[in-house]
Amino acid sequence: MVSFAQRIPPLENGDRLNRYEFERRYNAMPHLKKAELIEGVVYLTASVRFKSHAEPHAHLISWFGIYQTFTPGVLLGNNPTVRLDLDNAPQPDIALFLDKQRGGQARLSKDDYIEGAPEFIAEIAASGAAIDLGDKKRAYRRNQVQEYFVWQVFEQKLDWFVWQEGKYVSLPMDEAGIIRSQTFPGLWLATRELLAGNMQRVLSILNEGLASAEHQAFLRKLSES
Repeated sequence: MVSFAQRIPPLENGDRLNRYEFERRYNAMPHLKKAELIEGVVYLTASVRFKSHAEPHAHLISWFGIYQTFTPGVLLGNNPTVRLDLDNAPQPDIALFLDKQRGGQARLSKDDYIEGAPEFIAEIAASGAAIDLGDKKRAYRRNQVQEYFVWQVFEQKLDWFVWQEGKYVSLPMDEAGIIRSQTFPGLWLATRELLAGNMQRVLSILNEGLASAEHQAFLRKLSES
């Protein structure tokens, strides 16, 4: 029999832990699908609604997935745990990052976790975005996640930040409503079409990005790494 003193406490919302204790408790709860440590505080995620999270998440995965398919050397993760630092182990909706051997700033650990800051993180925020645009944003900025994307579904708003000189600034949008990644050349997003649910147009604009000279130059650079 296991004594009370030997039992591993369960994770609870609001627990204040370091990353090592967070992982110990998380690993002892195999039924738990998503938990995050943000600035030393535990957040447990409730059930996921369709229109406010699951569907937008699927649309972004489709967009990122096509880019990753045609960009060898780039890795894509859906809800991966990221060992960001001692006080942060987020589980972002999407992480896009360069293979370490291709110059990426994150790496995969021996036990198959992302360690360090992925180049690109995307989050779906149903409303308010208090955590995603608050503590998470600060943690990602401090650890130099190069681009951070937040989709506020109820507000029908997209925020796309790029890391510059220690702070996040918004990426510019052209007159057609297209934003182009600075970290991943060719990753083009038709923002108005994404918000309208017009995925055919979203993927059409992405295909233009994949055919662009900047993406071809990026492919050559990756092949030489």
